Amino acid sequence: MSNILDQIVQHKRQEVADRKSLVPVKLLENSIYFPSQPISLRKYLQRPDLSGIIAEYKRKSPSLGTINAYAPVERTSIGYMQAGASALSVLTDQQFFGGKNEDLTTARKFNLCPILRKDFVIDEYQILEAKSIGADAILLIAAILTKEEIARLGQFAHSLGLEVLLEVHDRQELENSLTPHVDLIGVNNRNLKDFSVSIETSKELAALIPNDFVKVTESGLSKAENLVELRQYGYEGFLIGEAFMRTSRPEKACLALVEEVKKLSAQQLVSA
Repeated sequence: MSNILDQIVQHKRQEVADRKSLVPVKLLENSIYFPSQPISLRKYLQRPDLSGIIAEYKRKSPSLGTINAYAPVERTSIGYMQAGASALSVLTDQQFFGGKNEDLTTARKFNLCPILRKDFVIDEYQILEAKSIGADAILLIAAILTKEEIARLGQFAHSLGLEVLLEVHDRQELENSLTPHVDLIGVNNRNLKDFSVSIETSKELAALIPNDFVKVTESGLSKAENLVELRQYGYEGFLIGEAFMRTSRPEKACLALVEEVKKLSAQQLVSA
């Protein structure tokens, strides 16, 4: 997997250089979305009337290949929000995930909720781009950035009003990358060495994440029991993509999970 990350970053550097020459910063700043006030992902994840789910739109991934090539962005994103998701995540990497910037812009057009731009951010230009396509938050991945880069890119995102989700995979990444220039810490339950997924990773790291950050758990979340259990560890955000996208109607899978979580939570209250 680290090999795939190296390939992605190498490709991303070339991609960013190409885009800079094609679309100057001035053009990005002229976007209709650029002056708009971003919606807070933090606040939406902490709303008690919503599920805490960040529902993801993702066509494919390097580990799984094609997941869902046909679900329309408009219907899926609207359906996610109607199902009770707190926010959307949209993959915009084309080479490895089959996404594009237009996917996020389409989701933005039809939804008044926070949207996370999921990509491999290595340059300030990509953050300007995120703002220009209607994103409210960006992802920074500790596995591909130094602490200094995370702080610099996080600070730049904040200067544009965007929030920052920092993704970590283990204790070392967490301890080596904490900076006040991020808002949310996402623990990815996928092991980068062998692709295995375990929610134990989120449980182990929960106590190490300072309370200044909203805790988000990512990968391997398909059962209501997982979400209810991880809430007890302080997690308020649940990034779920694959479990929804591998069905023919991702938005219906999201609704089923939200309903099941409500039911389980109610049962817990009664038995408490």
